[in-house]
Amino acid sequence: QVQLVESGGGLVQAGGSLRLSCVASGRAFSSRAMGWFRSAPGKEREFVATISNGGGGFNTYYADSVKGRFTISRDNAKSTLYLQMNSLKPDDTAVYYCAAGGLWSTAVPVAGEYAYWGQGTQVTVSS
Repeated sequence: QVQLVESGGGLVQAGGSLRLSCVASGRAFSSRAMGWFRSAPGKEREFVATISNGGGGFNTYYADSVKGRFTISRDNAKSTLYLQMNSLKPDDTAVYYCAAGGLWSTAVPVAGEYAYWGQGTQVTVSS
């Protein structure tokens, strides 16, 4: 079992920045692919970013809508996942979820491939 707890959300003006954190407890954080997804009112949950487990180096992938503005990273020693969000836009307003894959999972932009989810943290960007 893996438990995920997100933090760092809040209200920010357009153009501002926020850093989300996700602390994981449970087995083998370093062996799991990790991802961020978001859900806005009236919209389906969408992929934001994912990062591989680090075997052979960390590979990262981003949704086109956040590429160049968001950065995903992880600290395996602290069992923590991060999402640095810069140049925020009102369209980024959503509940952001941290997700963990299974053991030795692959970083993919598909929500169904992630076995564990946090409770979410609200990000609101005002215009």
